[in-house]
This record gives sequence, C-alpha cells and structure tokens, in this order.
Amino acid sequence: MAEPADFRTPVKPVWCPGCGNFGILSALRGALADSGVEPHQVMIVSGIGCHGAVVQYVHVNGFHSIHGRTLPVATGIRLANHELKVIAVSGDGDGYGIGMGHFIHAMRRNLDITYIVHDNKLYSLTTGQTSPTSDKGSATKSTPFGSIEIAVNPLTLALSSGASFIARGFAGDPPHLRKLITEAIAHKGFSLIDVLQPCVTFNKVNTNDFYKERVYKLEDEGYEPVDKAAAYERAVEWNSRVPIGVIYKEDRATYEDEVVTIQDMPLVKRPVEGVDITRTMEQFM
Repeated sequence: MAEPADFRTPVKPVWCPGCGNFGILSALRGALADSGVEPHQVMIVSGIGCHGAVVQYVHVNGFHSIHGRTLPVATGIRLANHELKVIAVSGDGDGYGIGMGHFIHAMRRNLDITYIVHDNKLYSLTTGQTSPTSDKGSATKSTPFGSIEIAVNPLTLALSSGASFIARGFAGDPPHLRKLITEAIAHKGFSLIDVLQPCVTFNKVNTNDFYKERVYKLEDEGYEPVDKAAAYERAVEWNSRVPIGVIYKEDRATYEDEVVTIQDMPLVKRPVEGVDITRTMEQFM
C-alpha cells in the first residue's frame, strides 16, 4: 500500500511561505495514500492560478490545463479511461470565474470526479484582484473602492446544480481536510470540496486567524448531510460561524454508469485494428 511519501516529487513548491496551498498539498498526498491507490491509477488535472503547480508536486499522472478548462479536460480523461481516479484542482478564479459553466454542467451530469477548489477569495497569481468569491465591499487592486458584486457561494450553487457530494475544508486543518478528500475520492459521483485557503500575501481579511476563530466541524454537532434544506442552511452560514465538513451527499447513478459505449471496457482498451484514418489525416496534412 502506498504511503504519503510515495506521492512526493523532487520538485520544490514555489508558493509563498505560509500559503494555505501547503496544507492542501499535504492533505491531498495523505488522502491518496489513505484511498489505497497507486500513483499510476490517479490523474490530477489543474488549471491556471497559484494552485496550478500542484501537478508538479504530486507523483501521479498530471495535466496542466488552460484557464477555466480544468473540468472539461477531466471529463474527457474520465470518459476515455474510467478506471482512473480523476481529481480536478482549481482556484476560485479558475473554477468559479471563467470555469463557472463547466462547473455547473459537470455537477448536473454527476461525473465521477473529485473537484478540489483552492478558495482564497482573490486572483492571487496576478497579485490580488477581486475573484468571484470575494465578499461584497472587498477592496483589492481591481476594486480599490470596494467590490459592488455579491460573492458566489459555491456550496449553494453545487446544491442547486446536482453535485452528489458537497463539502468545505480548511487549509489550516490538514488532518480534517485529508479525511474529507479521502471520503470524496471514495464517493461515486461528482464531489466538490471548496477549501478555505488563506492567501498570506494579498488577502489581509480572510486570514488563518479569521478562519480559526470561526470554523466549526459539522460532524462535531451531529449533523447528517442528507437533507438539502438543512444543507442550504449550513451553506449560507458565514459571519460568526463557518461550517467545515460534508454539507450534503447522496447516492445516484453517475454519468459513466449510463454511457453505453464504456460499459464493457474503457475506451482506451478498445481494439483499433482495421480502422483507417488516412482520409481524415489528409485533411490536416
């Protein structure tokens, strides 16, 4: 059985000292080990943003996609070889901004993909502009007088769009986050984990201390994540108390379960003898 160290690479992370991404990386490696998978059985797809380099730091198959296109790439990989554990990783800008449409469609289809979003409420790679999850009134480089937009709530959006596993984690609590990622990987269907990830360089409001004073674990209160109405109530909590843990989950057929052409074997294992693509290739030569 693989250990967390088996998922390390020789590449040294280049994130800012104290960045919440380190906690997420540690939790992800640990969760992969806990899931009982080997490195060759996993594919991680990342997008553009500070999170994007994660494919260099985890010893599995990796694909660094273009901005906002993490989930379409992950979908294609999953349908081509549904024997792989596919994990998509985005930031709040990548996933909830330009990638918003893909996010909604992947959830309603219930593809068996684990989606981890590093949510620091900013476009931090480009030095701290307002992102879709920035709170109304946030003063940033792009909104010096305060954002006039209402922030996206990824949890309520996921509830209304059909995700079958919805959770929130905190980068400052890697052991708890590790358990959430392990459960998400084991879940059959689309799993969202929105991770509260402090940006120590540009976000001086949503800091580690800010979250540590507010976060509480849903499981400590005996919460059962099976009722959508109750899940919505937890998903909109924010000011004095911020819940982390599994918000909602349900069992239902995945997209892959109903794709007829991959029931007997993955597409990548289908024989291709006798297929002549000469005329097709001539169009591009």
